[in-house]
Order: sequence, then C-alpha cells, then structure tokens
Amino acid sequence: MLKEILHSKRAQIEKLAKTRSIASFEGEAGGFKHRNFSEKLTRSEQSNQIGIIAEVKKASPSKGILRENFEAKNIARLYENNSAACISVLTDEKFFKGSIENLILARREISIPVLRKDFIIDPLQVAESYAMHADCILLIAAALPISLLIELESQALSYGMDCLLEVHNEGDLEKAMSCKSKLIGINNRNLEDFSVNLETSLRLNKTIPTTKLVISESGIKNSKDIKLLTDNGIRTFLIGEIFMRQDCPGQALKKLLSSCSESD
Repeated sequence: MLKEILHSKRAQIEKLAKTRSIASFEGEAGGFKHRNFSEKLTRSEQSNQIGIIAEVKKASPSKGILRENFEAKNIARLYENNSAACISVLTDEKFFKGSIENLILARREISIPVLRKDFIIDPLQVAESYAMHADCILLIAAALPISLLIELESQALSYGMDCLLEVHNEGDLEKAMSCKSKLIGINNRNLEDFSVNLETSLRLNKTIPTTKLVISESGIKNSKDIKLLTDNGIRTFLIGEIFMRQDCPGQALKKLLSSCSESD
C-alpha cells in the first residue's frame, strides 16, 4: 500500500511542478505566524498531562469512509473546545479523502497548532505546506532515504515549521535519530499487513533518549490503551479513528480524557 501511495504521490508532484515552484509557494506564505507544535506538546508533558493530537480524518485506505458528515473546521473547533493539545489534518485526497482546503479552513477556526498529515516526499510539498500555514509536517522515515529525510527536515525548520518524524521499526528510528527534530512518532501499524500492535511503541520507546518527545500513533482505542502507554513513559498520542466514528468527535475526546483522569 505504501508503494502504491508513493507512486501516486510522485505523479501528483510532477503535475504540481508544472504550474508551481518553491519560490511561488514561499511568496504566498507572507504573514505566517508559526504556532509552536513541539513546544505545545512539551508543555503538556512537563505538566504531567496527557497530550492528544486529535485527527481530522474522513477516510483511510484500510477502513474506507470513517465519517460521512464531515466538515473539517467544525471538527477542529470541537477538538480545541475539548482540550486537544494540537490538531492533525489529513490532506491526501486519493487515499484519505482529505484536502489542502481542509487544513486551511481548520487552522483559521482554531488557535492551537496544526499538523499537515500527508506523504511528504519532495521539497515542493514542504514549501506548499509553508504556504498553507501548517505548523508542523509529517515525515515518514519508511518513505524517505535518509539524505532526503534530512533535506526536507532542514527546509521545514528554515521556514519555522516543526517536523514529526514517524517511525515503524528500528531501521526507521535509526534514520530519525540522525535528524534534529524533537518529535518522534511511533506508528503501531505494520506497513506490510496493516495489523496494529501497541507493543511497537513500548519496544521502540525503550531506546529513544529522553531529549526526544515520543508520540504513539495508531490503534489507541480507550483509556486502558493509554494507561498501558503512560505506565511505560509515553504521554502523548495521535488519535483519529475512534473520534471520527462518533456522533460528536469533541465529546468523544472529552470522554476519553475524563476516563484517563479517573484511571489515574
């Protein structure tokens, strides 16, 4: 699936490059006031709070449509009103039914930092993210040779954006540790068969220095899962699917945070 997505993404980039340049996107980014994604999560962790990056996500390749009644800015507002630390917005159109417009509209609606979640594999996309005022971008180690990973991270940092470096295994983590960014996202989903195992976060977290901030991603369904992870030193999570399937994503977030407080 990753190979298929990246093949499609390269074709999209080639098409985009015919009409846009890095310089043209940089020119559009005027007045960008960066919201510090990394700092917001760090403050949550330092105050011993659970930090949740709540995801605005209409569909996924493995689960199909998650939510028919979908308006990105409304969902983002509900998340902020119910104590999300940050927001993640899917912008991939073909596989996740997302859009760049969803991110722009969501960010205008809220005051907390926003992650552009997509398959970023080219400098043109980093400049595009800057133009749409994303506060942070996702860089997937499995999708990038280490030289390109470092190049894209350096470009994003030069724009004032943060990077969330996503890893799936020890090889990915070795790449991520060669980068400067503080945020390490451990994705519990196996890219080969799409199975999910929280043990991936527990295993990889043991080798990550405390100077990094670890975010567990995928497969987190309830306060029991969060307790397992917090008991092992992880207090920040990226969660989307369980919220998207509820009538009110904001209330689902509030209920999860409340149940976590009770279990403490």
